Amino acid sequence: MNFKSIAKTSLLLSSVIISLGLQTLPAAAAVTDAQVSALVEALRQAAPPQTANDGMYSQWQVLPGNISRWAKFCTKQDLTPQQFEADATKAKSIVTCIVGDLLRDEYKASSNNELTAVRRAACWWMTGESAACKSGATATFADKVVSGYQQQRAKK
Repeated sequence: MNFKSIAKTSLLLSSVIISLGLQTLPAAAAVTDAQVSALVEALRQAAPPQTANDGMYSQWQVLPGNISRWAKFCTKQDLTPQQFEADATKAKSIVTCIVGDLLRDEYKASSNNELTAVRRAACWWMTGESAACKSGATATFADKVVSGYQQQRAKK
């Protein structure tokens, strides 16, 4: 065998080994519609009760600054907080859109650990930071969401 033959054989063997190695890597877990729906419902159930003039909108207690941005992202239409509040179907659709993206991101961040992803999503929902729920009211909220999520998933 000459140098070129050895180099070609070595390159071919390396390619095969790399291909086989990549095939054994764990695939990213696909987030299902049922998981997203369960989290949407758990977030709704864990939300603080609505009170007049509390500055939050809909059953999911969404801050007004998020509504227009989320509506444009999910529906390509602008929506005021009042419109979001008045249309429960549209509000749920937008929340579902955002939560779907959020849960997929948190699955990746948690190495596909479902309950860790749900907890991180709950933290983000309340604080804007996925890892912020270490203690106090934020941890209580995250625990409540995880529990509600597990109950919703058990129903499916």
